[in-house]
Amino acid sequence: MSETILEIKHLKKSFGQNEVLKDISLTVHKGEVISIIGSSGSGKSTFLRSVNLLESPSAGEILYRGKNVLEKDYNLTQYREKLGMVFQSFNLFENLNVLENTIVAQTTVLKRSHEEAEKIAKENLDKVGMGQQYWRAKPQQLSGGQKQRVAIARALSMNPDAILFDEPTSALDPEMVGEVLKIMKDLAQEGLTMIVVTHEMEFARDVSNRVIFMDKGLIAEEGNPQEIFSNPKEARTKEFLQRFLS
Repeated sequence: MSETILEIKHLKKSFGQNEVLKDISLTVHKGEVISIIGSSGSGKSTFLRSVNLLESPSAGEILYRGKNVLEKDYNLTQYREKLGMVFQSFNLFENLNVLENTIVAQTTVLKRSHEEAEKIAKENLDKVGMGQQYWRAKPQQLSGGQKQRVAIARALSMNPDAILFDEPTSALDPEMVGEVLKIMKDLAQEGLTMIVVTHEMEFARDVSNRVIFMDKGLIAEEGNPQEIFSNPKEARTKEFLQRFLS
């Protein structure tokens, strides 16, 4: 198997008395596309936010290339650089234009020169179909699909080892969904490692190497798309997919 990027061991997360993640273990290999599916409230987004340490896990280990990132002396900035994140709400800076949005983290976090950051930003914006005519536009002048493409270009510009996508199409109009999924599909074919929380079942079925079904804070079932979609073993998985696929 190709190299291991992330190993998540017995991850738990509680908010007060509410245990949202109960005991999650998952290994992520380079070049894999993992789709996480499940009902609202099953813990999918909390899991992603815990992996990226936007939420602090209550227990467990997250090993990035063999080192536990939850240890006190671990350099978290470096870890976050290597794990890109694309949110459902885009999280662009409203006061910056498209190009500046794609440059700013490169110069502040990676300490790239403005010239180098601009070159990389332009390449990645072109790649996601946000060419020169968009570079000076502010976020409020863009559609949701365009904003999400800028967010993807921004994540790519950090040269991450993997990108986490948290419901990247859920805030989009139906006709925008396809354009964002197509870009994600292209990135998957180029070998980008992706963990995607999604309710787009076709994407999960057609693009993933592995599908994880979460239920009540646990991984209820995981397998390749063929196994999960054609022959789920767990009753809960069957029930969820029937609701979705009908």
